[in-house]
Amino acid sequence: MIIVICGPTGVGKTKLSIELAKKYNAEIINADSMQTYIGMNIATAKIKDNERDGVFHHLFDINDPKDMYTIYDYQRDARSKIEEISANNKNIIFVGGSGLYIKSALYDLEFSAEDEKKDYSYLSVEDIINKLSTYTNISNVDINNRRRLERLLEKYENGSVIGKNSNNKLYDFICIGLTTDRDNLYNIINNRVDKMISEGLVQEARSFYDKNIHSKAIQTCIGYKELYKYFNGKCSLEESIDLIKKNSRHYAKRQYTYFKHQMDVTWFDVNYDDFSKTILDVENYIVKEKKNN
Repeated sequence: MIIVICGPTGVGKTKLSIELAKKYNAEIINADSMQTYIGMNIATAKIKDNERDGVFHHLFDINDPKDMYTIYDYQRDARSKIEEISANNKNIIFVGGSGLYIKSALYDLEFSAEDEKKDYSYLSVEDIINKLSTYTNISNVDINNRRRLERLLEKYENGSVIGKNSNNKLYDFICIGLTTDRDNLYNIINNRVDKMISEGLVQEARSFYDKNIHSKAIQTCIGYKELYKYFNGKCSLEESIDLIKKNSRHYAKRQYTYFKHQMDVTWFDVNYDDFSKTILDVENYIVKEKKNN
């Protein structure tokens, strides 16, 4: 059995994944593009060793932040893990907010090693425009058309998908999405960023900055790219933190958009007063789905 737990940043996916993994004798495969990188811990809200509760986790901390890890690489590694875990008669739980990563593993999408479908969901429109400006004059481009901007940037970065737009599943799986109302989610995100700061996010980002690491992973990771502006003297620390919160909120909106339009998700409103009720609702749904299939 394969279970997918998706949803926006900060909603509670990791907590649910641990509980379900223990109940269903499952191992967890990471589906967060930034959590594959070694040392990028606080900014990505990576699960700590003492939080894993004996559950095996895969595809965390497998790459150097200086190196490029593409969706082609993830697809290859994730499918290999599916075969490996299944061979050991274990169930599998994908957990994360990188929708294209999940889809690359479980759907009939084929990527080439050289040219891959680009995931720009982590970028703001301003970021996309800035990247495009390094390639061409964009004065004639409709800057209000995000989709067109993304396609144009993809063209210049020479990305392509061989099996694009495929909705054919390679595996049977149950897809669960966690959600909450917008105001609550935004409060969770803002508080989460404050907690990251108190846990040492500035120092974590500074460690990469002092090593002169300016790789794609660092430049696109929310939490680092904003603090790099502070380190470069382009904004104050307070402005940088506010920008992290803003970009995290915008990213959550884009995550919702992707999952709602690209995958068949059954959504559950999280009960933060009693998370056990959310777990029970999800478990009952899984039982029902297993009976139907």
